[in-house]
Amino acid sequence: MLVEITPADHDIDLDIAYATERNFTGKPVYARAACYLHRDAEERLWRAVELARPLGLRLRIFDAFRPAEAQWRLWEARPDPDFLADPRRGSPHSRGAAIDLTLVDGDGVALPMGTEFDAFTPLSHHANREIPVAAQANRLTLLGIMSAAGWDFYGREWWHYQLFDARSRYPLLSDSVLPAPML
Repeated sequence: MLVEITPADHDIDLDIAYATERNFTGKPVYARAACYLHRDAEERLWRAVELARPLGLRLRIFDAFRPAEAQWRLWEARPDPDFLADPRRGSPHSRGAAIDLTLVDGDGVALPMGTEFDAFTPLSHHANREIPVAAQANRLTLLGIMSAAGWDFYGREWWHYQLFDARSRYPLLSDSVLPAPML
């Protein structure tokens, strides 16, 4: 059901933020930096990789499958339904059906997006026009790539994409489904 996403096998960069202190909690949530997606999501990730390549761009993934237990940890740190799915309802991340990512250039330098990943402010909204024009263009490029590859987007987070109807089509999954635990 879940497929491990690796730089070598998927031509992407990984920077799993929740395995570091560089996330809104200020501490690692995951004990192991790993990236997994449902097979359906992996297919769409491949499409996005192929669409980005001729533009001289690559994808850098911050988060993908998030065990249901990790969703609770995030919710306990910041119970904000505008930016986090209530774990009682379940997140598309906890179904292997969502991905948080950005674009990098051919040298691996992240394109400016106007805010950092996990900046829980209105400046993170896709359509925010208070950020520099270059960042707006980069967000639109990411949106175009991901939409053309078959992903839905969340309007409040420029980095978040998910499969359509993820909550009704995919079950919630825990850390126990992984070959090696992330938590």
